[in-house]
Amino acid sequence: MNERRVVVTGLGVVSSVGIGKDEFWKSIISGKSGISKVDSFDTNEFRCHYAGEINNFDPQDFIPRRKVQFLGRTSQLAIAATSLALKDARLPVKDISNKRTGVFIGTTMGERPLEESINEWVIKGADKISKTKILQSSANNISANISIYFKFHGPNYMIPTACAAGNYAIGYGFDLVRKGDLDCAVVGGADAFSKVAFSGFHRIYAMAPEKCQPFDKNRKGMMVGEGAGILFLETIESALRRDATIYAEIGGYGLSCDAYHMTASDPDGIEKVMMKALKDAQIQKEEVDYISAHGTGTSGNDKNECAAIKKVFKEKYKTISVSSIKSMLGHPMGAGSAIEALACCLTVKENIIPPTINYETPDPNCDIDCVPNKAKIKRVRVALNNGFAFGGNNSCLVIRKYHET
Repeated sequence: MNERRVVVTGLGVVSSVGIGKDEFWKSIISGKSGISKVDSFDTNEFRCHYAGEINNFDPQDFIPRRKVQFLGRTSQLAIAATSLALKDARLPVKDISNKRTGVFIGTTMGERPLEESINEWVIKGADKISKTKILQSSANNISANISIYFKFHGPNYMIPTACAAGNYAIGYGFDLVRKGDLDCAVVGGADAFSKVAFSGFHRIYAMAPEKCQPFDKNRKGMMVGEGAGILFLETIESALRRDATIYAEIGGYGLSCDAYHMTASDPDGIEKVMMKALKDAQIQKEEVDYISAHGTGTSGNDKNECAAIKKVFKEKYKTISVSSIKSMLGHPMGAGSAIEALACCLTVKENIIPPTINYETPDPNCDIDCVPNKAKIKRVRVALNNGFAFGGNNSCLVIRKYHET
């Protein structure tokens, strides 16, 4: 069976540096930081007080007021990003609701009402838990709510592979469109800002006090963030028929589970997943111009990712630009690799590579071209989007420049 070419024709994002692809792109190529003091809860009991919260999101800009109250914040972010992606693709919902449209969303924390319900239980007692919050709490609500809101009738799946979940969701939707099981797919990731995630990373001393500094010798850790990133996928034939804007082509992906350490990815596992992605896309290593790094700013992950890049690309590694937009966004958990995939689509279309900000002191263990502090103009034919997660859930997505033949 001939596999179909799959392209990206719609981009939707809600992030701490901007809502909508245009504002988001302008922010990240200018090196704007979305890190600010935590606003959603009191951080006096913590050593860290900063995160990548979205402070200007009003769900009623996208969702009728009567429906907002029944949706958790993660679903609100996901529906807003989906609405933006469909608008960007110039696709009226009625035109795709009857098609074989799948919805595949990655998440780490699921819906925030779950932790809110537990908090109410502890403080007020089990009989005081809000019934509305109980209905909002299930993680699978996120993809289901998208399907219900937009009246899609294809499969909808939640993929909870933590910080790699966005890439997993994109890869799964891409596969089904490529094989002909679906006509199109809404894919990506979403996570609302979570006190549980903030507390957990704080407890294991993985958080930086004020800023995220991927690949810097004096990096001190990650910053927790939130957001949603959605890509609309369809076949190249469908896109050309309606004269759609094609941002990029999905070439292939690699997934692996190489349990090495709960909080750091194994360089061998990272190497393996990048090689799998290149093989699936039938891409030569020499064609890769850019890697969107997982790049959390933690000592182990950054060092191991750089070591793996050197193993894959040998002497060529210094010619490949490698940047981390988490330096600007913080880490939006399951939305992270999805938002980064969206940034890769814009990178290969616009030939501008977003920077790694807050870079001050070179680290000999991370002697890559990390695009320090300022965006780089460079022709990008092929980008790799890396996403790793606790327990060795590694992912790599190949995003390449669209070409007619």
